[in-house]
Amino acid sequence: MSTPAIQDFQDTNDPLHVTLERTLAAIDTPTITLRRLLDLIGEQGLLFLCALLAIPFLLPVSIPGVSGVFGPAIILIAAGITGNRMPWIPRRLAHKEFNSEKLKGTLKRGMRIVMRVERVVRPRFRGITAAGLPARLNGTAIIFAAVLMMAPFGLIPFTNTLPAFAIVLLSIGMSQRDGLVVIGGYLFILATLIYFGVLLWLTLQAGQGLFGFFSS
Repeated sequence: MSTPAIQDFQDTNDPLHVTLERTLAAIDTPTITLRRLLDLIGEQGLLFLCALLAIPFLLPVSIPGVSGVFGPAIILIAAGITGNRMPWIPRRLAHKEFNSEKLKGTLKRGMRIVMRVERVVRPRFRGITAAGLPARLNGTAIIFAAVLMMAPFGLIPFTNTLPAFAIVLLSIGMSQRDGLVVIGGYLFILATLIYFGVLLWLTLQAGQGLFGFFSS
């Protein structure tokens, strides 16, 4: 039996912050699994799912352990978008539990950022968000941003934040057919690569300094 294509599902017309408010109101248990979180937001808005899972990383330092679950989930969902198929989530990943209060607090703070983004979103430069090759390229960009977000630098400020902004902007821009916002997502990917390059350069410089100190 073939996997149903994405176009068989109707995208949600609600803004992301409305979906977030509805999701937050429905979280009523001490812990919540990724599967439950996906059920609450529903399978209608796969791009919104990517944005939702990236929101906890919009803060300079994210919740420990979240990137190891939400990052792969974003990759799998984006892979489904890129391949025009519903995503498959492994059982072990889907049933990972998180503290509900911590997650809700993070989502509430991230929602304020999302609402600012939504104020400027409107259909424009639609060719960048068109179906076919543009959609596949944008989906691949989300996957790449999620890989960057999973880099083991969580305690260093903004290493998760920059790629998370890329995912949120790409997801919202694609879902609302706003090519300018999608371009903003690509710029955040570029900023992430530059930031990581600077961190690597500083690390190498520090290592050379220590080597010179001990060898003198």
